[in-house]
Amino acid sequence: MAFYTEAQREQQDRFESRPLADALEAAIVTSELSEDQVAFIESRNFFFLSTVNDRGEPTVSFKGGGVGTVTVVNPSTLAFPVYDGNGMYLSVGNIADTAKIGMLFIDFETPNRVRVQADAVVHDDHELLAAYPGALAVVIATVTSAFVNCARYIHRHERVEDSPYVPDESGQQPVPSWKRIDLIQAFLGADDQAAVEAVGGTITGDEYAERLAAGTS
Repeated sequence: MAFYTEAQREQQDRFESRPLADALEAAIVTSELSEDQVAFIESRNFFFLSTVNDRGEPTVSFKGGGVGTVTVVNPSTLAFPVYDGNGMYLSVGNIADTAKIGMLFIDFETPNRVRVQADAVVHDDHELLAAYPGALAVVIATVTSAFVNCARYIHRHERVEDSPYVPDESGQQPVPSWKRIDLIQAFLGADDQAAVEAVGGTITGDEYAERLAAGTS
């Protein structure tokens, strides 16, 4: 299968970049991860995940975890966890729809980045699920293309601290503030409602907004 689509080719011709695009494809695009790319991916504690549903509508999500949250099974296979979220399941639903994903790994401190395109499947009984305590499922992604990307426009940021909501070794994590909002209690499961009571009960929507603005949610 050709790496570029016809629409992409049209834009390359429009901006007179087809020879450059061909040179870049030949130089950097591969169907397997290099040793350097493997090491880079395994050093990341987050990535951005792009998926598309069967209507052609895309979404992009931030996926955080511990260092090595994405497991490199082999140079052509990646795995990553599905953690508890907001209950919308946009990414996993889209994977079930089309299986096509994009993954963007960034180091904001160096800066540097690697892009991966893959075909993905969601498993709730895969052996790798045990590697992610607290995960609901695991996604297995078969790499179709991988390449480094120019870091020219990446703004340099300093890493301050890890999110306290990443599940610990036993799979436990704090109750997120949004689950404590009074107006959503009727829509939570019994376990979540009990957890809310255990940490002090509900808060108002305004209180949640204050916490969100202060970065303490």
